[in-house]
Amino acid sequence: LFLSSSSGDIFVGDFVSRRLFFLRYLQVLEIVLSVFVFVIIHALRQKKRFGLPIWPFLGMLPSLVCGLRSNMYEWITDVLRHQNGTFRFRGPWFSNLNCVVTSDPRNLEHLLKTNFSNFPKGNYFHDTVSDLLGNGIFSADDEIWQRQRKTASIEFHSTKFRKLTVESLLQLVHHRLLPILENSSSNSISLDLQDVLLRLTFDNVCMIAFGVDPGCLRLGLPHIPFARAFEDATEATVIRFVTPTCIWKAMRYFNLGTEKKLKRSIKGVDEFAEQVIRTRSKELLEENSNENQRSDLLTVFMRMKDEEGRPYSDKFLRDICVNFILAGRDTSSVALSWFFWLLDKNPAVEDKILGEICRIVREREDVKNGESIENPLIIRPEEIKKMESLHAALSEALRLYPSVPVDHKEVVKDDVFPDGTVLKKGTKVIYAIYAMGRMEGIWGSDCREFKPERWLRDGRFMSESAYKFTAFNGGPRLCLGKDFAYYQMKFAAASIIYRYRVKVVEHHPVEPKLALTMYMKHGLKVNLLKREASELQKHFVNNIKN
Repeated sequence: LFLSSSSGDIFVGDFVSRRLFFLRYLQVLEIVLSVFVFVIIHALRQKKRFGLPIWPFLGMLPSLVCGLRSNMYEWITDVLRHQNGTFRFRGPWFSNLNCVVTSDPRNLEHLLKTNFSNFPKGNYFHDTVSDLLGNGIFSADDEIWQRQRKTASIEFHSTKFRKLTVESLLQLVHHRLLPILENSSSNSISLDLQDVLLRLTFDNVCMIAFGVDPGCLRLGLPHIPFARAFEDATEATVIRFVTPTCIWKAMRYFNLGTEKKLKRSIKGVDEFAEQVIRTRSKELLEENSNENQRSDLLTVFMRMKDEEGRPYSDKFLRDICVNFILAGRDTSSVALSWFFWLLDKNPAVEDKILGEICRIVREREDVKNGESIENPLIIRPEEIKKMESLHAALSEALRLYPSVPVDHKEVVKDDVFPDGTVLKKGTKVIYAIYAMGRMEGIWGSDCREFKPERWLRDGRFMSESAYKFTAFNGGPRLCLGKDFAYYQMKFAAASIIYRYRVKVVEHHPVEPKLALTMYMKHGLKVNLLKREASELQKHFVNNIKN
């Protein structure tokens, strides 16, 4: 009776309609769920083959985002370890993040030396860093790079440059650095050693490369706008490498996010560089009758002509300044920061270095003749060269924490790496210098340990292949300032170690910052404990006995 009624017919029809709708909805849900499960299974299968899951449209980007949230360099190291030193990163379909990442020394020798001409920095790298570095030596290729390198090479190997290096560093360390450390020690005040070392190397590179003294390293540690702007600019520039080009260019156009920060920072960098160039131009006009008085790097370039016989533009000179500041300021100071952090964790290494310093000073002729050691002690250039253990410890710190953790190349013609990786024209190649120091296949099962003795043979420092230890690059692009950097680091480190035990503040967080160079994200807060005369005397006595 109920079914035959009109209301019953309506009820049944509505019930059937809803049931059919539910069944269709369930079918769609099953299809979506099946596709979802298929995508996950496919991505996981791709992970076994390529090291990372590959998602539709997004590629390996989700894994990269996870890496950015933790420690980017450790994430790359972990992937490379499971992929035998080389893997292909596949970015989103709408981006140009696709690249080959390698830490294989054979591949590095191939791209840095054997087939060097086929692996320039490339347009992608130049476009990404050009706002900050312009056409400077770090980002330039071909003739522009060759001309800068040739000029800088002549200057770096000149007697005047070496003399200026020794004199400027002596002045900075003994008249500025040590008084700051003494003030911190005597007043029991913690200081950010990374900040202090950045100030030291900044003043030093400006003095020897541009002939100006910015006075960044002074008691009270005055605020220097350029230093903050430069660090912010390098950080914002590196973000571009992990952001699809179309996105960061759109952000630059609309002045948003990190691009807004980069634009503001570059303005501060430009103001400093332009002031240096204006000052130098004015001084050169006043010194026309004595042109040989100045021989710093900037002056040399200002006296040169371009391929059309015209003086270099202020924009090009600005690029010269910024690139050499990056090379001379960040690399040495960052390396020293990690060195002192490692030394604090390895006191036996510190004692060995201190003993070496005392032994070398004890070998002075005047000390052998019974004269007392000069006070304050000034370590001589020839003594710096003899410090093998210190050289080894600095190299070991650079192995584990290279100042430039990754570098970039681009393939000009189709090629094949020695490990069999096929490289198509236009492929971007990232060589992971940080990861190389943590590869068991390169450095052995103790690769993560700080062991300076791995660099010593019968007490003498023995360098490794530039394609195994790539902290200073290799091949035609081998760092021109390598010897200068080692002298600068050894002189500063020895002068500090002889006088103080550097203790990192308890619970101070130490992790690398994502930037062009490996800053410590939170700086390096330390306390300085002055060495007692009895401690130094003990090392002198031990050296006599030995």
